Amino acid sequence: MFNDVIRNHYFKTLDSAAFYIKKIDTLKSLEENKNNFLESRKWYKRAEPMLMAYDYENYLSMNAPNLLKIEMEDYQDIKKSKPKSYQVLEELLYAEENPENKEIFRVAQYLQVRIPYIRKNHIIIKQRDRHHLKMLRDAIVNIATKGITGFDSPMLANSLNEAIYNYETINEVLGMYKEAFASKELYQSWVKEIENTISELKSGNFDTFDRYTFIKNHTNKQLELINLTSKDWKVTLNTSRALNPLSTNLFDKDFFNMAQFSTPRSPEITDERVALGKMLFNDESLSGTGTISCVTCHHKDKAFTDGLKKAKGIDNVELLRNTPTLSYAVFQRTFFYDGRAASLEDQIVKVVNDQNEFHLDLNTIEQRIRSNPTYVKQFDSLYDGNISNRNARHAIATYIRSLSPFDSKFDRNMQGLENTLTNEEITGFNLFMGKAACATCHFPPTFNGTVPPKYLETEFENLGVPKNASFEHPILDEDPGQYYPYEVEEKRNFFKTSTVRNAELTAPYMHNGVYDSLEEVIKFYNVGGGQGMGLDVPYQTLPADSLNLADNESKALIAFIKTLNDKQFEKRE
Repeated sequence: MFNDVIRNHYFKTLDSAAFYIKKIDTLKSLEENKNNFLESRKWYKRAEPMLMAYDYENYLSMNAPNLLKIEMEDYQDIKKSKPKSYQVLEELLYAEENPENKEIFRVAQYLQVRIPYIRKNHIIIKQRDRHHLKMLRDAIVNIATKGITGFDSPMLANSLNEAIYNYETINEVLGMYKEAFASKELYQSWVKEIENTISELKSGNFDTFDRYTFIKNHTNKQLELINLTSKDWKVTLNTSRALNPLSTNLFDKDFFNMAQFSTPRSPEITDERVALGKMLFNDESLSGTGTISCVTCHHKDKAFTDGLKKAKGIDNVELLRNTPTLSYAVFQRTFFYDGRAASLEDQIVKVVNDQNEFHLDLNTIEQRIRSNPTYVKQFDSLYDGNISNRNARHAIATYIRSLSPFDSKFDRNMQGLENTLTNEEITGFNLFMGKAACATCHFPPTFNGTVPPKYLETEFENLGVPKNASFEHPILDEDPGQYYPYEVEEKRNFFKTSTVRNAELTAPYMHNGVYDSLEEVIKFYNVGGGQGMGLDVPYQTLPADSLNLADNESKALIAFIKTLNDKQFEKRE
């Protein structure tokens, strides 16, 4: 019904972005080119909610960080490409005293061609009201989880202004629907809410902006308004996506659609299957030696880690890496530090087959389950009597999926169940989401590397982690990370971004357990990772510049991180 006016607005924003990007050329001064960049970027940000909803691949390329992109399909199909995005252009224009003109115009020329191409090949043709409402919802989530963190504007920290441009489009689209609202009061609630939101963003400073209050009072309220609007418009939002469209709180347990983080066509997640998975998780008879189980390396009181620098396998053999937490592991798109498993079920296969871990095979596990009368009874009722390694793996994975309670002190405060956060803890969250740049890799609400707003991919980073804890004389860790199996040098030392949730319980830290305390971890980031300590890390993704955190700011960050401990992991069974 409203495709024409929304499409016309999309064209207006893209045409305006293209108009200013075309004005960047070699004949103009650096100052003129910067001004044209900012104007083009402003209009791009107004186009972004629609681009993100209806042309996601182009959104990703236009919004890409200034990092080499590597696509690895197989040994014969490895693609490497330099990004040509607004973020790259921002860094080129503002990062150096004497920017390299050739690179500036290479990126500008790409955008000069790409933006008209995107306009010409748009697909805003047959969308319905529910698609446009979901567009608004995703934009709201994106602003809260990425937009106000500095992810998009690493040099200028122009994130608050850019959030305003996003909200201007949200306001514009809602205005198009003004007469379609059955409840005029609901429409006026939207008008007032967007007005208040923009006012708060305008009055903010990037380093001191109160993101805690913003998300609690604005993001969550807007999610409530989306639900009310869905009812008002008599539309149902799609439930086959990563996010639950009915959730009205960014930090609620039901914010995610758990089924979309499970293996396709797998049995329903039920309490009974969780309980069976827990039994299997704790069963030592399912290992080659009959002396270890999953719980050997994943202790509940340590948020399902083991407290060791590197995990111990069969015969107490030291394994390559630190044991990762299983809490919130479900909200990842790849598993193990190097991403070599595509699902929890796939991860279980690799653990079972590993000669230093379970050192068994799936067929033998099936046989051992069949010989246990209790399991036979359970599988009879829960899996129609089908005792297979597939169903056993599903049960264990289902249990792991249950380890995401969202019941930490921080969650309970965000959910409005209590008001117990200290000023220092709130300051820590605001630093995490802003000046300290933690949330540019650890995205809320899971605080891991799975990227909002669609949560379809999990990021990997090269931080330049040392193998020793000395900040004065560090030695680079030699773990190749994602270098294997394709032997791509540009992926050496890349590891998955893990969750910060329950971090107080999961020491030691990093893939190799090099740091024993959160204080050391914060110091590592504050000095700029390996490069900041003088190590040769050519493909480091963490900026090498110091964050310039004062001691009280580092303490506030740690105070916030400690609020992410879930109650159920702090208690022994």
